[in-house]
Amino acid sequence: MRETVALLERRGYALPPRELGLVCLGGRLSEGQVLAGADRSRLHQEAGILCSTAFGARVSAVIARQSAHPKAAAPYLAEAVAFSSTLAALFPFVIAVSIAGSLTSGGFAETDDIDLNLVVDDGFRHLAYLVLNAYGMLHALRHRGKPVDCLSRRPFSPRVMTANLVLERSQCFPLVRTDADMAYELMASEPVVGAGFLDAVIAANDGLLSHFPQLLGRPAPLAREPHRLLPRWLFPRFLEFPARIAGRAAWRYLQWTRRHSPQALARVAHVRSTMRPYTLFDDAG
Repeated sequence: MRETVALLERRGYALPPRELGLVCLGGRLSEGQVLAGADRSRLHQEAGILCSTAFGARVSAVIARQSAHPKAAAPYLAEAVAFSSTLAALFPFVIAVSIAGSLTSGGFAETDDIDLNLVVDDGFRHLAYLVLNAYGMLHALRHRGKPVDCLSRRPFSPRVMTANLVLERSQCFPLVRTDADMAYELMASEPVVGAGFLDAVIAANDGLLSHFPQLLGRPAPLAREPHRLLPRWLFPRFLEFPARIAGRAAWRYLQWTRRHSPQALARVAHVRSTMRPYTLFDDAG
């Protein structure tokens, strides 16, 4: 339990005992088991949230986000499902799309952007990043009135959809990382496209299940079967090289726009550090 709480707190949130029991490392626990083990794990309840002593000062902000989540998340969850389905329909090299981040963790605020995890065919990783962001910018034009923070603010339109993790098919078999943080990333995300493929990834990487056996046979209520609209031949592999150059330039520009926001730069650096060695543009400065 202590390790589970530490994992959640690294991601900036904490849970009540019942919800914590559902995501415990090593398997589900009942609320009674969680409460019985809280003292032994040197955890305490703060306003109904189970957390470490150091995290206690942040609990009020966590509760505020959790309370606002149902109303804030509902329209954006529908948008994320539609966006993910269309992305896979337009770009046939996209194998799987999952919604991740605060929208699925239960702490979404309207200022947040929406994290998407992708798996794509080999040789299309940078092209996938580029088309997701290009399509995301077009999509964001419909949300120009959306509240923003230091991470979702952009010059011409808000940042609504963002690439959190992009993997190629071969990187999944096996995964270089099967640690608890990567296992939780998969468990806390909601598959929209390619749920069966993601189940195969989990089954092929035993280390994930050693941390979270809950991953096996988990439901996928948002899963859709994409209707492919464009043929594969429209996207030859030689597009990956110019996409990498364009993507790196876009990444550098984005960091330049954040140059006066230490909070935004620190948050991006933290997220990228948790995703290594799968981050793009680590050589981009």
